[in-house]
Amino acid sequence: MARPREFDRDEALAQAIEAFSERGYAGTSTEDLLKAMNLSRQSLYNAFGDKRGLYLEALRAYVADSVSEHLQILNRATSARKGIEQMLSEFVVRPARTCLGTQAICEFGRSDPDITTLSETAAHTLRAALERCVAQAKADGEVSQDIDARAAAHFLGATLSGIKIAARAGAPKDVLRDIAVMALRSLD
Repeated sequence: MARPREFDRDEALAQAIEAFSERGYAGTSTEDLLKAMNLSRQSLYNAFGDKRGLYLEALRAYVADSVSEHLQILNRATSARKGIEQMLSEFVVRPARTCLGTQAICEFGRSDPDITTLSETAAHTLRAALERCVAQAKADGEVSQDIDARAAAHFLGATLSGIKIAARAGAPKDVLRDIAVMALRSLD
C-alpha cells in the first residue's frame, strides 16, 4: 500500500479558501480543489473528509482570520473614529479579492445552518466591535451625539460588505473610496 504524500495542511487549506472564494461552493468541483491544493483525492478525503467538510473548515479559518484582521485595524488606531476610517479604507486600497464570508452569504443565504451560524457569529463580533468604536467616538466628540451606536454599527457592517461586493464586481478604487467617505459622513 502506497504511503500518502505529506503536505502542508495550512497551505492546502489556504489554496482551498482561494478556490472557494473565486468560484463559490457549487462552482468549485472536487477536481478544482485537488488541482488548487495539489493533493490526491485520498489525501484530501483523509485530511478534510469530503468537499463540504473542507468548505466548512475553510470558511471557519477565513472568517476567524478576517474578523481578527478587522478587530486589529479597529484596535490599533489612535482614536475610535480613525479605527473605523482605517477599516473602511483598508478594503478600498487592497487588491480586489473575493471575501469567502460574503461569498458564502450570497451563495447560501440562510439555507445552511452551519454556514448561517458561522456568518452570524462573525457579523455579531464585528458589529459589537463597531458599536463600541462608535460609542467611544461619541464619548470623545468625534461623531455626532445623536448617532445611535447600534444602528451605526449595522450600517458600517453593511457598508463594508457592500465595498467588498462592489470591488468583486470591478468597481474602481475611486468609487470604493466614495462609498467609504459617504459612510464616514453619516457619522457627522
